[in-house]
Amino acid sequence: QVQLVESGGGLVQAGGSLRLSCAASGYIFRLDIMNWYRQAPGKQRELVATIFNGGNTNYADSVKGRFTISRDNGKNTVYLQMNSLKPEDTAVYSCNFQTFLPPTNYWGQGTQVTVSS
Repeated sequence: QVQLVESGGGLVQAGGSLRLSCAASGYIFRLDIMNWYRQAPGKQRELVATIFNGGNTNYADSVKGRFTISRDNGKNTVYLQMNSLKPEDTAVYSCNFQTFLPPTNYWGQGTQVTVSS
């Protein structure tokens, strides 16, 4: 059974940095897409960053230039380096892994990121 375990959340002052990690335990033949989502209180869940198996990345406009997503395929791990954090980045951040064959979605439990002004 595959489980995703996240780490790295916490409290940071505006302008600071945090690095989130999400590692998959259990066997996965190939992780095709890795995503980071976030959800702030009272708001819809937002796709923050995506990294594909070939290394291409996409970012939400709100985080471009500040966040960097990366992956370690050998460790089935995805990272989110968050710099120049703003109070509006405060949210629960969740990782999501997708495979094409078979089509499967895996979710982490979420980690809280709080940015104080």
